[in-house]
Amino acid sequence: MVPASAAPDERRGGHTVSGEADPVDAVYAQPGAGVRFDWGLAGASELGRVCAALVVVDVLSFTTAVDVAVGRGMRVHPFPWSAQADAYASRIGAVAAVPRADVSPERPWSLSPAALRHAPATPDLVLPSPNGSAISAAASATGLPVVAGCLRNARAVSRWLLAQGYGTAQSPIGVIAAGERWPDDTLRPSVEDLLGAASVLDGLSGARGGLSVEAAVTLAALNSVPDVPAAVRGCASGRFLAVRGFGEDVETAVARDASTVVPLLRGGVFARA
Repeated sequence: MVPASAAPDERRGGHTVSGEADPVDAVYAQPGAGVRFDWGLAGASELGRVCAALVVVDVLSFTTAVDVAVGRGMRVHPFPWSAQADAYASRIGAVAAVPRADVSPERPWSLSPAALRHAPATPDLVLPSPNGSAISAAASATGLPVVAGCLRNARAVSRWLLAQGYGTAQSPIGVIAAGERWPDDTLRPSVEDLLGAASVLDGLSGARGGLSVEAAVTLAALNSVPDVPAAVRGCASGRFLAVRGFGEDVETAVARDASTVVPLLRGGVFARA
């Protein structure tokens, strides 16, 4: 089935010059390709203008946590700000996740995928994070279908997107690696999200519209890594969690294709596709 929402003209923000698409701006949208790749909130904004579906990848740990929670029957509400999550959850009749270090018997839900595997299932969970959750919340405003991808469900996500008819030049897919943040709040491209996004791209490599150069180069990086779980454990983000005592989160995240869940964001909520 080809989605009803085909991609708009290859224009950045819909602006034209003398009735023609601005060729300088248009190149950033990777025109002509059925599968495209970019980084962070800015990349999601750019591809969200022209793609028919988006995949957000935040392996450590937002999209991995979404995969676990949705797989247990929870509806996940992405929310960008931890400080306001409780008030928002109260308004919508949900519970809010707390920082990993603040988990307690009364508040067992957090961004930790390992904790979410054992916490009681709750119908609605507000899950804040500064990267994947913030990107997902912003992408939701486009009205496009947004999928949470990670190493655990990369194959299932790719198969679902292709089965829906996405991946053509008319209905392109944008894959977004969330990345991390430096102390000055600038984007830090991260190994785990590069490999997670590339794992989704691997399953999309046969899409009828082909891969953009950006997507193809990202996929090539995956093909150069002989042991993906070891790379994620050894990268800066994996080591950071391990030294803080959250090594089980890393182990949960590197279970490649352990999940068949496809978390789809519609109406501001992730649920099973």
